[in-house]
Amino acid sequence: MYELLRVFLALLFSLAFRWQKIGIENIPSGGVIIAANHISLWDPPLVGAAIPDRRIHFMAKEELFSNKIFGWIISRLGAFPVKRGAADRTAIRTAITLLETGNILGIFPEGTRSKNGKLGQPEPGLALLAVKAGVPVIPTAIIGTNKIFSNGCLLPKFKIIFGKPLQFDRTTESMEAMSSRVMAEISDLLANADTNK
Repeated sequence: MYELLRVFLALLFSLAFRWQKIGIENIPSGGVIIAANHISLWDPPLVGAAIPDRRIHFMAKEELFSNKIFGWIISRLGAFPVKRGAADRTAIRTAITLLETGNILGIFPEGTRSKNGKLGQPEPGLALLAVKAGVPVIPTAIIGTNKIFSNGCLLPKFKIIFGKPLQFDRTTESMEAMSSRVMAEISDLLANADTNK
């Protein structure tokens, strides 16, 4: 189911949205966190479709699982629930287990979609997971997904840029500093999007 949907979405994004995927080679094998800005509901499928041959697991807000049918579908596609606004130990354990067994975890560090397209402040969980699981973080910039039906634009061009891996050491950096460094890297990718080819 996952691979069929990934192929369909990749075709859709290629034909309808003329997407650009940059920096796929920056994603290492083994456990890794993809940390991206969040501007649209299109973001999770865009990230998933952009990574070939590997499934990406997303933390998704608990409310999305309240509808049993939709919850079942997104669970089959690799999503698992997280309670927002509190330390969800079950979600943290699930995420760490996935990472320690060599999987890709997708996270939107801001914790919610940006309504104006600008980066917000990161939640502390990103750095915690990276340190606990001992995995690198790939700062990722998503561009264009928030422009559908905006200002008369029907089919904007999508771009996704995967940055260089960041590895964290708890002994030299605070959790806040680690998360801020990821957001700074995403900000740089967004600022230099036109020069990334």
